[in-house]
Amino acid sequence: MFEDIPVEVGLVHEGERIRKEDMRVELGGPKVSEKFELVLVKKSDEITDGKISILGPDLADLEEGKSYPFGILVEVTGEKLEEDLEGVFERRIHEYLNYIQGVMHLNQRYDLWMRVGKKAFAKGLNSFHQIGSALISLYRSELPIIEKIQITFFTGGEEFESTYNLARERYETRDARARGLLDEEVDTFYGCALCQSFAPSHICVITPQRYANCGAISWFDGRAAARMDPDGPIFPIAKGEYLDSEHGEYSGVNEHAIKRSMGAVNRVWLYSAFGYPHTSCGCFEAIAFYIPEVEGFGIVHRRFAGPTVNGLAFSTLADSTAGGRQVEGFHGISLEYMRSVKFLQADGGWNAIVWMPAEIKEILRQIIPEDVAGAIATEQDALNIDALKSFLTSHHHPVVSKWIVPENTEEEISSDFGPATPVMSFGELPLMAGGLKIILKNAKIYAERVIIQPADTYRKKQGGKND
Repeated sequence: MFEDIPVEVGLVHEGERIRKEDMRVELGGPKVSEKFELVLVKKSDEITDGKISILGPDLADLEEGKSYPFGILVEVTGEKLEEDLEGVFERRIHEYLNYIQGVMHLNQRYDLWMRVGKKAFAKGLNSFHQIGSALISLYRSELPIIEKIQITFFTGGEEFESTYNLARERYETRDARARGLLDEEVDTFYGCALCQSFAPSHICVITPQRYANCGAISWFDGRAAARMDPDGPIFPIAKGEYLDSEHGEYSGVNEHAIKRSMGAVNRVWLYSAFGYPHTSCGCFEAIAFYIPEVEGFGIVHRRFAGPTVNGLAFSTLADSTAGGRQVEGFHGISLEYMRSVKFLQADGGWNAIVWMPAEIKEILRQIIPEDVAGAIATEQDALNIDALKSFLTSHHHPVVSKWIVPENTEEEISSDFGPATPVMSFGELPLMAGGLKIILKNAKIYAERVIIQPADTYRKKQGGKND
């Protein structure tokens, strides 16, 4: 089946990571502004079955170690195909490319990030024709509903820009169709297991008002995928009993979480970043991260370069968010979810957002409530916590009303080291201990000294093993 490709192709290679030092070339990714992957359903006479085209330099002609603009266009036809399936087939690009030994594919749509390893290139994987051949074979074998298929790879050329613009328009058309339907109006949600090879305990729940974290699968896409391929990676989830309307907890989702995470996750709150937040795999479009100093959330997306307002870059925040874990205050989200009235509903919604990149604010300017829009800072307003506090105060952001103003008569705590001042203060600080959730109200933390040392050194002093 894969005789014309010089590396192995199969499930065993799904989840393979290719580090920068092992990379032959990077396609798309954070250093490139324009990239896309798009599937279009076409008429039969518009497709030459099995055709693979390359517009721009081929893989062998790309300079080692560099990042390049990249696009993949898959065109399909079939008697039973309809436009509703385009997004479903599109997300399979992620799955199928990760079957190829020496190829790593992350993210989706206009955020795709792909690497080809040096070892695979040395074995002879040096043309997009080979990658296209593997994709076509996988599409045909797993989705026999497709009668004809052709693939075009873009690394440059005059058609790159026009196809990129077409892709963005198509994404918006699909997303707009999904808006308006409410979670309460359906009996079934959908789950997606496409990213569990990278994060085994991750459980992805897709509802009408909560897109998949990757931003590529809507509730309508999930329904179409489950109907087309009942045994596939996208499947129905019975909602079950509505346990908590504020946080978005459903008995059926909890049962799904226990089963799919192998017991690692047993409760999920769909509309909160605290308590039992929805897990994140790593393909999320953006991150909502809690900033305790101002008691609000920052948002950052993959295309934002440089440090956020708390000094951490997207990559650092992603390490605290990904992996299929429930990490309170760190929440992988899609940009489309931010359009929903369920967006962080239990945490205050838009009234809890204090900072975001100007690009996101512009994209969502018609969605952000007018009474808070002007009070949300961007990198143009604040690049550190002190500047953020000043901006929020001067613009009367809703979170400011929650801040505790210290009284002049407050008793000073002292020690042998002199007067102690608060190291941290919180209006509300949630903690987890022994399976219990402890909430400290109006908490101030004092310390005589703050000692920072490598974790390995601490373990050695304690007599532990240096793992």
